Amino acid sequence: MLRLSEIKLPLDHPDSAIEPAVIARLGEIGVAADELVHFHVFRRAHDARKRADIKLTYIIDVTLKDEASALERLKARPHPHCGVTPDMAYRFVAKAPERSTMQRPVVIGMGPCGLFAGLILAQMGFRPIILERGKAVRERTKDTWGLWRRNELNPESNVQFGEGGAGTFSDGKLYSQIKDPKHYGRKVLDEFVKAGAPDDILYLSRPHIGTFRLVSMVEKMRATIHQLGGEVRFQQRVEDIDIDGGKVRGLRLSTGETLRCDHVVLAVGHSARDTFEMLHNRGVYMEAKPFSLGFRIEHPQGVIDRARFGKFAGHERLGAADYKVVHHCSNGRAVYSFCMCPGGTVVAATSEPGRVVTNGMSQYSRAERNANAGIVVGITPEDYPGGPLAGIAFQRTWEERAFELGGGDYSAPGQLVGDFIAGRASTSLGSVQPSYKPGVKPTDLSTALPDYVIDAIREALPELDKKIPGFAMHDAVLTGVETRTSSPLRVRRKDDYQSVNVDGLYPAGEGAGYAGGIYSAAIDGIEVAEAVALKMMAEYSATL
Repeated sequence: MLRLSEIKLPLDHPDSAIEPAVIARLGEIGVAADELVHFHVFRRAHDARKRADIKLTYIIDVTLKDEASALERLKARPHPHCGVTPDMAYRFVAKAPERSTMQRPVVIGMGPCGLFAGLILAQMGFRPIILERGKAVRERTKDTWGLWRRNELNPESNVQFGEGGAGTFSDGKLYSQIKDPKHYGRKVLDEFVKAGAPDDILYLSRPHIGTFRLVSMVEKMRATIHQLGGEVRFQQRVEDIDIDGGKVRGLRLSTGETLRCDHVVLAVGHSARDTFEMLHNRGVYMEAKPFSLGFRIEHPQGVIDRARFGKFAGHERLGAADYKVVHHCSNGRAVYSFCMCPGGTVVAATSEPGRVVTNGMSQYSRAERNANAGIVVGITPEDYPGGPLAGIAFQRTWEERAFELGGGDYSAPGQLVGDFIAGRASTSLGSVQPSYKPGVKPTDLSTALPDYVIDAIREALPELDKKIPGFAMHDAVLTGVETRTSSPLRVRRKDDYQSVNVDGLYPAGEGAGYAGGIYSAAIDGIEVAEAVALKMMAEYSATL
């Protein structure tokens, strides 16, 4: 097929306008209208750089009667927005032999990375065992609401731990800036659609799903893994790892069972702090890495819509507006928006008693009254010296401080943006009602994070207001603290995806430092699953 890009149409165009635009583009390379057999939309985005004249932009794949001839014409008359549709079909790299006695691979963690690693291994016939320390997704949802509604935290079943991982309680964003030359992302989207995601994630430029839909999708994907011979075990935390001669030999579980295994995918997420401590004690090589600290900021969604879309705010084809901003501060720090959730809520995301952590979440409709995003500052290991686990200790320090400032009952400390900029404590809330549950306690956030973070955010907010009018509005709310933007460490791996010093251990996903968000974590899970399958088949072939 041919791929046509940069086809722009007015925001309110009828569906019937797409075909004439396709025919016009084909005409630019000498292809007649009667040669068109079929077309479909590969990607749709909007161009809002001119708020008074917002356009929809399309990438269209077309089928022609004589595509070979059309390609020859394209060679003769090159066009910057016409080319060949890439082959995005997913092909398995291996297939397990039938009735094999090979030891089953084990996946630790069932977030997006572990879920896709397990699914791909199951689809290739390797019958993986997936270990998840938390509960099945519906039970886990009840426990999560227990914190939000009753101030009751279950350390093993919460926003961070349980089937679906931290991504289940998020905006469900399915896009990333990572390079994906093998189109693994398409495999991710296809599997999500099979599991019940809306078809529009296949063509929207910034697709998302939302929490409620993710719950049922995760259940369907688990059922698929079971049907293919895989196994999922809940409430089974890995307490120790058996390493002999630089190779994985088994795992000791919280149930007391020792599970013999030679191939282990480590997809535990960025909050499995006890697991990282155990691995460090066992000599698995890891190193500190940069991450970010900050707050959640909430505005009325209408303020963001008007700033981004002008007179088109509220248009059904645009939906709730998002944003992405950055400011480079005079103290050398960068302040940027993180995990922006249009029409969403700020959620309690701690996994440890006596600590407060915030995150953002949206449903598919993105219909809540507020927009929220992390407003965070990048930090490096130089800010928290002390070795691979120092970042975890640093995070805990500020999470404990937030718990204290919030009153010690998992309420979060909050401050009006106007008061924060002015350097005075907030004693009450204004027109913006924060969405965080169990609740927000107005206070002074100046001691909630390191001085250099506070100074950077205080400088950045008025500057960001110049880019998004209303961003520094007095009644906007800052809620603390956002500490788990990414893993504070990286479990180093080689080109074959195995740990640099432990064969058979495959660090993967966000927790190991190789992804950030649902989409990239799922892609990394596919890549690691392929590496495991190839290694297992090579070992199997050597025994024949």
